Amino acid sequence: MVTLGVAACVSGKLRFSDKSSTRSTRATRILCPANPRRRLVAAAAAPPEAPPRSIDYGECAPAPVPREQVEIVRSLNGWVAENMLPLLNPVESSWQPHDFLPCSAGAPEEDEALSAFTEGLCELRLGAAGVPDEVLVCLVGNMVTEEALPSYQSMGNRTDGIADDTGDSGLPWARWLRGWATEENRHGDLLNRYLYLSGRVDMRQVEATVHHLLRNGMGMVVPKSPYHSVIYGAFQERATFVSHGHTGRLARQHGDGALARICGVIAADEKRHEAGYTRVSAGSSSWTLTAWCVMRGKVTMPGLLMSDGQDDDDDSLFARFSAVAQRAGVHTARDYGHLPR
Repeated sequence: MVTLGVAACVSGKLRFSDKSSTRSTRATRILCPANPRRRLVAAAAAPPEAPPRSIDYGECAPAPVPREQVEIVRSLNGWVAENMLPLLNPVESSWQPHDFLPCSAGAPEEDEALSAFTEGLCELRLGAAGVPDEVLVCLVGNMVTEEALPSYQSMGNRTDGIADDTGDSGLPWARWLRGWATEENRHGDLLNRYLYLSGRVDMRQVEATVHHLLRNGMGMVVPKSPYHSVIYGAFQERATFVSHGHTGRLARQHGDGALARICGVIAADEKRHEAGYTRVSAGSSSWTLTAWCVMRGKVTMPGLLMSDGQDDDDDSLFARFSAVAQRAGVHTARDYGHLPR
């Protein structure tokens, strides 16, 4: 899920600045210059790279998991097989990133293949050219967060009662985790390739941000609780559904039909996954109490430890991204307030 934000300068620099704060004047290269012939402006001399960021839980140290939670979740394996696994699509009927991008496959005549790819690339770039900088930055944030999938799958695999203990377990919970991760994996791949082909962003800077987020990881207050993981998963799937959906609508408004379709198909996946997590947690007072506890903790966002290697707790990349997402209407405080519904 991403709640990003930034104000972009078409000079080739992207200056992350919350209008309510003037603490940061650091410029980070993410968007390419408006004139494609103009070289990217070199970033100012950067301070030494910041150490990996982490969350200070203070008095809220990870709590032990009640045994009854684990036993209840394990008893639901049969229910998961009947009610959650059908939400995962068969590989043969699933979309793949290549379906939404210029065809790179060869042809009997090499010139024919190159011509088809070039034509598709030109169409994609023509549509991408009209997307406002702020929306594009939010798209980058969506992609960076989706690319941190290894952290999210690791979260599931350290959850008591749900984890895929062998790596290829046939238990329904384990099959759900692997199937969910398989479908989610396409999201980062598709957004990454779109951004690369669009020519609008400095992909090396974006890739370094993904690198930092994966290195920093993702913290959870109750990291092994199955109830907490399921409720948290439901909230995050809903949040990503909203974020991708809003991004797609904004892209369509500005003439990028290809990006609108990309965001739409990703949002549809998120909605199906949300349905799985909400089904298992519906109608139980103990699950409801867990949901209240998760919301009381303000839901730690997956991209919270996003970094460009120079930020700190008082000037985080995620906070600046969030400010832009709010301004652009990609993910707002109102959307956050609707999560528990």
